[in-house]
Amino acid sequence: MRVLGVDPGLTRCGVGVVDGAPGRPLRMVGVGVVRTPVDAEIGVRLLQIEQGLEQWLDEHEPDLVAVERVFAQHNVRTVMGTAQASAVAMLCATRRGIPVTLHTPSEVKAAVTGSGRADKAQVTAMVQRLLRLDAPPKPADAADALALAICHIWRGGAQGRIAAALAKAAPAPAAPAARRPAARQEYRR
Repeated sequence: MRVLGVDPGLTRCGVGVVDGAPGRPLRMVGVGVVRTPVDAEIGVRLLQIEQGLEQWLDEHEPDLVAVERVFAQHNVRTVMGTAQASAVAMLCATRRGIPVTLHTPSEVKAAVTGSGRADKAQVTAMVQRLLRLDAPPKPADAADALALAICHIWRGGAQGRIAAALAKAAPAPAAPAARRPAARQEYRR
């Protein structure tokens, strides 16, 4: 399975592509950052993110795109930019018929380090070790994108199989009851 991980952001949108399967060695295919100028208008920045992500999708042809789920922060402006970049990533993948999955930051940290409270340095060190890289991927946005891809390879398949099994085991919905015509009532004045 080839997964494109996206760590959304307006200034730096981390991207990382990983090939792998649960229980097998992982291989980094590519890693980088789509950058936009801070002083550009929001529409221009989102367009640049779209163009950058489209290039990554063209070049690497992933089976799935894993995006970090936006979580609440104190800085509303940061949350908005992250959410907008996240939406662009989901749109680019969906337009091509590529499935998209969202993973929370703590879920990614737990998958890669064993602790949902790991710091960025721990995540980066484990990504380097798991992908057998000579140096840690930089900047942190790029390492986070690789961590998202790893998380999905390890957890996403199992989550999908569980959801499919639950859907299969669920009782069939009851057929709607036949509607009887309403009885006519005569009204007298």
